Amino acid sequence: MSPSKYLINRISLRRFAARLFGRRAGCFGSSGTTLLMLLGCVALFSSAHSAGQTESRTFTVHVYQSPEAGIFANAYLVETANHVVVVDSTLLESTSKQLRQQLEQLHKPLAAILITHGHPDHYNGVTNLRGNDSADVIATEAVDKVIRDHDAAKENQWRPVFKDEWPLKRTFPTRTFSDGQSLEVDGVKFTVHDLGPGESDADSYWLVEGKDNHKASRVAFIGDVVLDHVHAYTTDGHTSFWLANIYKLSKQLKNVPKLYPGHGNEGDVNLLAWQRGYLQAYRANVESLAHGNKSLSEADKVELKNRMEKYLSNTKLEFLIGLGADSVANELATERALK
Repeated sequence: MSPSKYLINRISLRRFAARLFGRRAGCFGSSGTTLLMLLGCVALFSSAHSAGQTESRTFTVHVYQSPEAGIFANAYLVETANHVVVVDSTLLESTSKQLRQQLEQLHKPLAAILITHGHPDHYNGVTNLRGNDSADVIATEAVDKVIRDHDAAKENQWRPVFKDEWPLKRTFPTRTFSDGQSLEVDGVKFTVHDLGPGESDADSYWLVEGKDNHKASRVAFIGDVVLDHVHAYTTDGHTSFWLANIYKLSKQLKNVPKLYPGHGNEGDVNLLAWQRGYLQAYRANVESLAHGNKSLSEADKVELKNRMEKYLSNTKLEFLIGLGADSVANELATERALK
């Protein structure tokens, strides 16, 4: 650098420092003083930048709860500094359009849609939710496979029930993640954990980690590992694996302050204890009524319904009680045969 350019740069830096600190350039004597002031500037901007980064790692969870017609399925909008990530997408045409409206009210672009498992009440609404956006739809490889393998059969089974509310077009995952893989949005990390079979043929949960006022902030979206105070779907016949997943999550998530289930209200790890109790009661009642058989009679299913309604004194999704009875009876008979 030529002496004249050096002089111009030194004067410019001194003037910049003087303006920043509210003093005239002439008040700075030596170049050493100027250097100290500039180092102060660098520290100031570095602190401001760090503060901005910390702020960007905050997130807010907005809840959408479907009405009874949508079998009380939950979806969640995770609002970060500049984007929104949605977990699950509801079952029906109407509920998924309402979810899209809730997204638009946040006035931030959709970054991704995360799917917890392959039951239609959690992925059916992706098409309406996604709209014209190009956001990725992300699930584990196992969840993606379940969706693709069973979608047509689920439509044949349930379209006659839900009629025009069953979405004509379903959008499948556009990306698959392996166990422990993460997506980061505005400094907030979304990590998927593969659980294998449980409530469905392939379950997973998403752990979300950010920072709020320099403190770690964590929540978990656990899908249908818990259906809080709602009668459970047991038709996939994996209740023993489901109980094992509950045990695993009770340890993995014991320090996560808030869990968001696929149905019902958010809570802490006590949600898992409640679901464990319900499943244990359901299995015990099926076993006592089945008498070693792989299915229940219609009369026994009525009795099972009466017993489980005493255990959980509400009628939310009570039709599921009898629906899963034969699957669980078969599961229990198979377990006994293997002993």
